Amino acid sequence: MVINMSKILCLNNISPVGLATLPSTYSITKELSEAKAILVRSFAMHELALPENILAVARAGAGVNNIPVDTYAKQGVVVFNTPGANANAVKELTIASMLLAVRDISGGIQWVKENKQDKEIAKTVEKAKAAFAGTEIFGKNIGIVGLGAVGALIAGACAGLGMQVYGIDASPEVIEKNRHLFPQNIHLCESIDEIYQHADFISLNIPLIPATKGMINQDSIAKMRDGVIILNLARDAIVNDSDMKEALLSKKVRKYVTDFPNEATANMEGVLAIPHLGASTEEAEDNCAIMASRQIVSFLETGSIINSVNYPNVEVAPCEDFARMIVLHENMSSLSSQVVSMVEEYAIISQMITKSRNGYGVTIIDFSKPKKGCPEDGCLRDKVDAIAGIIRVRVNHSN
Repeated sequence: MVINMSKILCLNNISPVGLATLPSTYSITKELSEAKAILVRSFAMHELALPENILAVARAGAGVNNIPVDTYAKQGVVVFNTPGANANAVKELTIASMLLAVRDISGGIQWVKENKQDKEIAKTVEKAKAAFAGTEIFGKNIGIVGLGAVGALIAGACAGLGMQVYGIDASPEVIEKNRHLFPQNIHLCESIDEIYQHADFISLNIPLIPATKGMINQDSIAKMRDGVIILNLARDAIVNDSDMKEALLSKKVRKYVTDFPNEATANMEGVLAIPHLGASTEEAEDNCAIMASRQIVSFLETGSIINSVNYPNVEVAPCEDFARMIVLHENMSSLSSQVVSMVEEYAIISQMITKSRNGYGVTIIDFSKPKKGCPEDGCLRDKVDAIAGIIRVRVNHSN
């Protein structure tokens, strides 16, 4: 099944390696009005009104805070992300963050820069280095909050470095999916308080949602070990900045590492602020762009939805001999049956699949040419589109 000359709009610079995976029938456009789909990284889309020609948005990364996911769902725009594509890059930066937090490497480097004109620096460094002494991570406890693609890799890496690993995830499905990546001696905690009780380091690997906003605050910090080091390569708002400042001043928290600096943390003593480098590796950018591009192509050509954050995931093989109707709708138990009944009235159905999640559903139907009374599939599409609760309908044709 082919969509002729589909155009893709890139709102950020997208890896050429990823774009090279697009079929020859695709091209890149700078015009929103011409595009069928959008590839994006960090561009803030909340004020961007999408025209009806846009069918999908793919974020080359995991977080989608820059995209109005719910608004686009109501418009029938499927939003994708690329979980796991940048996981190794974030894992490696997390390990680097731990070492930067326990060994004052950055302070030592800065001292050398400030004393580079000292002709006796090779001698004076021996006296100065005592100010930058630190501790080791071997034998320490790390608590990993969130055992998804990133957290699972961090767990394995930390175990390999000789650390005791404690982990927790709100989703039993995520734990089962990634269990093969966990070290054998991982302590799976039943409550977040267990993490606070045992951890010398706490790594936050969770999305920013209402339930996680400000979860690291005065109350939760009080439950932690004295001198805990907190690693936040997820999103800044998971941590309450004012409470963190007080915890750093009192030495309850030894260091706070964030990959999302803001005005408060950039000026806060005891903070190691990294300029959002978690996924900034050539490999991660390529992997995310490849995954995002493939998801867009699969959706446009077959209707398959893989790694969507606002519609149910559904995978279907290409349609060879029939037309395919892709219907996005509200999650009402009767809607898919109404759609099927309407199509059966005018055409012969060869395959049908329906999925629902979080208030939205998708129904995909392969059918023969419409019967007499609705001689073109455009007529049938319009009849389905008129059903209450239908958000968007499109019909693809096989070769």
